[in-house]
Amino acid sequence: MANDLDLDLSDNERDEFFKDGSDVSETADSVSDALSMVESSPASPEEESGAEGPAEPEPAKDIATLKQRIEDTVLTLTNFNSKTAKRSHSELIHTLCKDLSLLYGYSEELARYFLDMFPPAEAVQFMEANERQRPLTLRANTLKVKRRILAQQLIARGASVEPVGDWTKVGLTVTESPVPIGATPEYLSGKYMIQSASSLLPVIALGPKPGETVLDMAAAPGGKTTHIAQLMENNGTLFANDFKADRVKSLVANLHRLGVTNAVVSNLDGRELPKLLPKVDRVLLDAPCSGSGIISRDPSVKVKRGKEDFLENSKIQRELGLAAIDLLEEGGVLVYSTCSVSVEENEAVVDYLLKRRHVKVLPIEDVMPFASAGLTAFKGDHFHPTVKLARRVYPHVHNLDGFFVCKLEKLAQGGKQRVKKDRRDDSEVTGVVWGDAELNNAALREEVLQFAEDPKIKKSRK
Repeated sequence: MANDLDLDLSDNERDEFFKDGSDVSETADSVSDALSMVESSPASPEEESGAEGPAEPEPAKDIATLKQRIEDTVLTLTNFNSKTAKRSHSELIHTLCKDLSLLYGYSEELARYFLDMFPPAEAVQFMEANERQRPLTLRANTLKVKRRILAQQLIARGASVEPVGDWTKVGLTVTESPVPIGATPEYLSGKYMIQSASSLLPVIALGPKPGETVLDMAAAPGGKTTHIAQLMENNGTLFANDFKADRVKSLVANLHRLGVTNAVVSNLDGRELPKLLPKVDRVLLDAPCSGSGIISRDPSVKVKRGKEDFLENSKIQRELGLAAIDLLEEGGVLVYSTCSVSVEENEAVVDYLLKRRHVKVLPIEDVMPFASAGLTAFKGDHFHPTVKLARRVYPHVHNLDGFFVCKLEKLAQGGKQRVKKDRRDDSEVTGVVWGDAELNNAALREEVLQFAEDPKIKKSRK
């Protein structure tokens, strides 16, 4: 990823990642199964004193009591009937939010956000899935070796590997290994990259081809950049940019290790790239994000991230998205992706880009047939209907890190002109001061009024 929660590991990070990478268990299928897997209770966030709201739930005596109360509350909410229920729906949600925060260690704000995103039973499964590491996966570097041969070489070292799935020809899942998978001769010689399976999806959706000009806008540490290069067969021009200078070092190291020879590396603010680079055929914007899709990798997200962070990230993501589109040739393709599940960082950003630039969303279910559709509405916000063509990946549904991927095609150069609102007072437009007498005047109600255009708006259009 383009942020510090990236799943594409540098040389210094690979050993730390491998410690728990092979300890994989299956996603819980029910609320009861999910809750039974919790062995300890993280500390609850501090409660605000004197806050008004629903009655506070009684403290649970032990973990078993807490788990049982969560299960009972979820069951009640699933079959909620306002006529027979002893407690209101809002009170039950409030209790469930408190209990989930206590059991899994989330801030109440973030726990409530996920309860708004998922049905109660699914929210529990999502949080439980975040308690376990995803399978350890790697990407075969076809610039140096075929996946079949790489698998044979790793098996010869005692490792157990298998293909990630039918949707990728280069991914391998490591189920067991007696040696550190990030320190083998094959790794050091650049035959593979330790990389989450989800992070393969944006590049597959991008579909770069040999001879094209491609930009990876937030490239470090280079997992997706090197994936692009191998699909381009080192033929064409690959611009690899990252804003953080210290991360560019790992980017350059991985480019050298994996044998990439067609990359031009830069350390620039992505928003300034339209002024500095020529037009390109394809852009990958794996945007900096909150990391709310990879909580299993960074549990601190549970208490460090919230709605305010989602909105703040969204501002930067929108600016980067506009810059990425401006860099494209007409007919060029942008893939926007994040390792976040928040709507503000995903569908809301795509909807914004659709309103500001001449682009359309392209279907990608052929390369992500297993993934969930993008959301077209969330908590009263409605998005362009084509946003449903984007794809979401969830840890509790797909046993992959949470990811969002959307593919956009540029239809024309330039931005869309925003229609300015007419903010004049009604009487200024109609010439009538509306009151009870006017509203009761039948003749005035039936009269067709001519509305003059606001001279300020008219002047701005010229």
